[in-house]
Amino acid sequence: MGVMHVVMFSFKPLATPEEVQEVCDNLLALKDNCVHPETNQPYMKNIIGGVNTHMSEVQDRVTHAFVSEFDSDEDREYYLKTDPAYAAFWDGAKGIVERTEVVGFCPGKF
Repeated sequence: MGVMHVVMFSFKPLATPEEVQEVCDNLLALKDNCVHPETNQPYMKNIIGGVNTHMSEVQDRVTHAFVSEFDSDEDREYYLKTDPAYAAFWDGAKGIVERTEVVGFCPGKF
């Protein structure tokens, strides 16, 4: 396994179900829309996500979670800091997403 990137959202109270679905669809589409600047090929290995099914007081308003996988820290950092498709995603989502929590990890590395 490579480098994992977890992002969790809560949406603004007035966000419509259609707006929430669009943000989710657009985030999942980044697997194909984010291309490596040298190879011009998609570089995200995988992305999955869905609605939070464990609603309790410890989840702190998180309603949706997504896990993406990259081959390397360099790919993940390019995604987060430079990739124009990722930046465009956030330009469209910022009026709908209220709160974001992010975690990154390498499986089995403690």
